[in-house]
Amino acid sequence: MAGREERVALLADAAVDLLAEGGMRALTHRAVDARAGVPTGTTSAYLRTRAALIEAVVQRLADLDRADLAVRDLPTGAPPPEPGPPLDAGDLDRLAAGVGDLLDRWLTTGRTRSLARYACLLEAVHRPELRPVLEHGTGLRVQARDLLARAGAADPRRQGDQFVAFVDGLLFDRLVGAGTLSAPPSGTPESRADLTAAVRALLRAFTGR
Repeated sequence: MAGREERVALLADAAVDLLAEGGMRALTHRAVDARAGVPTGTTSAYLRTRAALIEAVVQRLADLDRADLAVRDLPTGAPPPEPGPPLDAGDLDRLAAGVGDLLDRWLTTGRTRSLARYACLLEAVHRPELRPVLEHGTGLRVQARDLLARAGAADPRRQGDQFVAFVDGLLFDRLVGAGTLSAPPSGTPESRADLTAAVRALLRAFTGR
């Protein structure tokens, strides 16, 4: 089983690179074989359909994102069975800095993954059978709801979802939107500070602090 998991991860990583470089048009089983350096037909053997290939990519992206969150001591996984301790203003500042640092990473060393993620999401809009790939983003919403509940937000369920949407929009703007023209260059202290300030402002608005 471990051998299969490693091979699928290899193929998914190759697919991520292709998606980032050329979008969905570039994603074919033969192209993944070539990029991964495996014999022709390998991708088809492990991931027979295009939908299976895209699902493997989305799962790989979700796994790597969870690893990024864990490294930065941000909440990961399912919420605890009992509410955690209340968050104070210092916790919110640290959280904002952690999110800002993570977003900057996804704009630089993780840029390829970010572009591939958006390509998958756009594909799901046009292909209803791929809508289940969107479910991989629900974990972040659950975490955000728990955080805002602990921070004393008035409506943590709704505001948690809004927080994730805001952060995702911030990333998209800096990656491919107008933010590429006006925001500080990614990978700089100025970029991290600017992203942190935006996240901190939202957290304070939601919690009344």
